[in-house]
Amino acid sequence: MARAAQGKAMTAALAIFVKTPGLSPVKTRLAVALGTDDATRFYRLAAAATAAVAQSCQPALTPYWAIAEAGPVAAAAWHDFAQVEQGEGALGERLDHVYTTLQARHGRVLLIGADAPQLTSVMLRAALAILDDADKPFVLGDASDGGFWLFGGRAPIPKTIWCTVRYSQAHTASELRALLAPHGVVANAPMLTDVDNATDLPSLAHALAALPDPVSAQRTLHDWLHATLDRTLLTGTYV
Repeated sequence: MARAAQGKAMTAALAIFVKTPGLSPVKTRLAVALGTDDATRFYRLAAAATAAVAQSCQPALTPYWAIAEAGPVAAAAWHDFAQVEQGEGALGERLDHVYTTLQARHGRVLLIGADAPQLTSVMLRAALAILDDADKPFVLGDASDGGFWLFGGRAPIPKTIWCTVRYSQAHTASELRALLAPHGVVANAPMLTDVDNATDLPSLAHALAALPDPVSAQRTLHDWLHATLDRTLLTGTYV
């Protein structure tokens, strides 16, 4: 009984996957349109907005930076939260490493990136609530491009599943959902647009403007988008 009570009270983990500007290229496809400096600035602002939303979910969620690079320079670049290294290998191997590490530590785990900074604490708390349903061990938030912006689980996942999925494809989310199906129900979180290209920016600007209660870092990102980018990229999103 004591162990069950302890497990029920355990906080869930929220891992935010990030790369460190200056150590790894960031937002390379966005940089084609914006230039490297503005693409990097966008990345930093998006990560800050994501972190602020994550922070607002404490203590129910324990945020982690899941850092792509090893070593003290990368570690020093990401503060405020606990840290876990993504490890070596392709994306599937790194997802497996972070998920397996944190699932063993916390039981319930949410994985996100910093590419959908219009996320809200309501969305994260709702995804976590799904994992409290005994019939729903997994939750997946599709991205509009066919990928996913959020994955959550409370059960071990075979590494082969993570490594079989073809990432950055139009059917990435549906492939992951199909591979997980024999292991339990995969519930759905809301679909969001994650930013890979300049063509994704109008949807993001609109979504940020529509937030009923944005955190300060989301307002900062929204203002930067409108102040910095060519207005032709944001046609129809001004409010």
